[in-house]
Amino acid sequence: MTGLSFDPLLGWPLVAAIAGLAVLVTIWSLWRGLRGWALRGLAGLAVAAALAGPALESGIRNKLSDIVILLDDRSASQSLPGRTEQTDAALAGLERQLATLPDTEIRRVTVSDAEDGTLIGAALTRALAAEPQTRVAGVIAVTDGQSHDPAMLPKTAPAPVHVLLTGAPGDWDRRLVVEESPAYGLIDQPVTIRVRIEDQGAVPAAIAASPARLRVLIDGEQSRSLDLPPGIPLDLPVVPQHAGQNVVSIGFDAPVADTPELTDRNNSAAIQIQGVRDRLRVLLISGEPHAGERTWRNLLKSDTNVDLIHFTILRPPDKMDAVPVDEMSLIAFPTQELFLERIRDFDLIIFDRYKVRGILMPQYYDNIRRYVEEGGAVLVSAGPEMSSVESLNLSPLGAILPGRPTGRIYDQPFLPRLTEDGQRHPVTAGLPGAPREGSDSHWGRWLRMSQVIPDPRAQVVMTGAEDQPLLIMNRVGKGRVAMLNSDQVWLWGRGFEGGGPQLELLRRIAHWSMKEPELEEEALLADVSGDLSVTITRRTMAEIAKPVRITRPDGQTVTVELAPTGPGRFTARWTAPGPGLYRMTDGDITRVMALGPAAPREFEETVASGEKLGSLPEVTQGAVLHLSDGIPSLRTVREGRPAHGQGVSGDWIAITPRGASSTTGITHRPLLPGWAWLAIISGLALAGWLAEGRGWRLRRT
Repeated sequence: MTGLSFDPLLGWPLVAAIAGLAVLVTIWSLWRGLRGWALRGLAGLAVAAALAGPALESGIRNKLSDIVILLDDRSASQSLPGRTEQTDAALAGLERQLATLPDTEIRRVTVSDAEDGTLIGAALTRALAAEPQTRVAGVIAVTDGQSHDPAMLPKTAPAPVHVLLTGAPGDWDRRLVVEESPAYGLIDQPVTIRVRIEDQGAVPAAIAASPARLRVLIDGEQSRSLDLPPGIPLDLPVVPQHAGQNVVSIGFDAPVADTPELTDRNNSAAIQIQGVRDRLRVLLISGEPHAGERTWRNLLKSDTNVDLIHFTILRPPDKMDAVPVDEMSLIAFPTQELFLERIRDFDLIIFDRYKVRGILMPQYYDNIRRYVEEGGAVLVSAGPEMSSVESLNLSPLGAILPGRPTGRIYDQPFLPRLTEDGQRHPVTAGLPGAPREGSDSHWGRWLRMSQVIPDPRAQVVMTGAEDQPLLIMNRVGKGRVAMLNSDQVWLWGRGFEGGGPQLELLRRIAHWSMKEPELEEEALLADVSGDLSVTITRRTMAEIAKPVRITRPDGQTVTVELAPTGPGRFTARWTAPGPGLYRMTDGDITRVMALGPAAPREFEETVASGEKLGSLPEVTQGAVLHLSDGIPSLRTVREGRPAHGQGVSGDWIAITPRGASSTTGITHRPLLPGWAWLAIISGLALAGWLAEGRGWRLRRT
């Protein structure tokens, strides 16, 4: 290959100025009628040409091969029945045909599942950017057309883009669409989930007219079932049953038809609703003023989620001070309203150094007992009165208390310590500054406590003087009762002898009583990290934990062994085989967890279509064909010609050979040496001068 190039000595503007000046001088000479005007003009142009630095370039031209991009869609929707085989056959056939074309290379690009679905647009854009545009002869995508990043698709391409669709034109599918769902809901208050049934593709007439039978499950338990016709939105009320995660599963069985739907993976959805309490309503009754009376009040008032009603009995019935009731500034204690009419409005009742003095009638204590057995909670913070004849234990409420006082009071300093159960129980496990075995660390001392005999079914989590029970916790019916056998916890808050975790301990006791999920002593937890990786945690008061049985969405079960990681805590790491709704069981405890979306984005739309690939095939003169009609034959056409059509043997698609090349071994040689330019310029100038001088002599003659 040989060509002409320029390397100007003075820059193109100056060369152009010299050439322009030569042209102007030539025109002026011609206008004046001077002889030799053409020779002088040529001399000026020769000067400009010499300054432009003309040179001959020669090199070796190498022809480059054409590149065809084969896009292989291996997303989850391509695993539907028959599509994998179609994809494999099409790619193998295209590679065989491309191998017969001379000077043609294949660039295979595989598109897999991503967090945001199938990203065909991004994959195609990267593939085109990685190759020289002058070498790309065509793009052939074998896919179902379900692209979830249409904004990333290139607007055009340097060669035809062909889309070969898997599946068949007669495919159809029915899916569940969740239009709206709440992330949080109030316990025992209905929240609304909006759903609808959507039919896609060539739905059989009998199926299109029939409704779907929806099943609604909450935490794996059947809630209701109802019929829903396709295309009609339904507001479905759901009531969160407990604090923490409530898993709502909604689904329907696959319709029965001669031609089955593509998949049932999108026939269900799992929705996780975090159950929260509107407000925690607490009734605090202080039997008498004392040094630690405000401890409970300050704790509960500091929590913005707690509505607190606090009564302090300043004037018991046995106090004879001759002050008329109507002259007292404080309101009367509304016992009947609180303990008969509105007792079930409270989540927790706290008796703080309360004495039985005739303020509450026996039927009120019976009503409190029934309130606990039906799911309520009572917390007793006891002082010396618990060991007296005015003890709550001697009332009808004593039947549910977790300890029976002996009448003895330890009026001496002691160190609160955790028991073995206390090291496992979530209320006391991990308390800041907890004493450790073999160390001298300890919390501050308390100065007084009552001796009690714990109920055999109760759990003693803290001990005090002479290793006697200090904090006892028990479950009664559906409710809970806790008993703190000392009124000296306020010493920790004052920092006495180093103090202790007063607020944290009291907060945990109160929240355990109100059944907060994070403080359940028997719990099975699942921490999902990523889509399919799960950390299983079993919290128990037992010394060992049984293996956890996991039921997969297809009904198969797997057993996972747990390893101890701390007192009362056993964990295991498990990876699920796929997304869906899983049920974990350990004895009487069952936990339902949703891994990934129950209907992944890949299965939202399963009917193959080229609509989501936009107008790219059309603007590049490519084709959108169904592989169910056969694998098209491959041809070559010139640029600008139609790149697809139908022949005798079926459909055909074409690529456009680009004929690109590269040049190597370039040599650069001046068109003329400098002395030759000088001779030409001088000769032309001299000839012009001689011609002009001869003309001048002729005019004189």
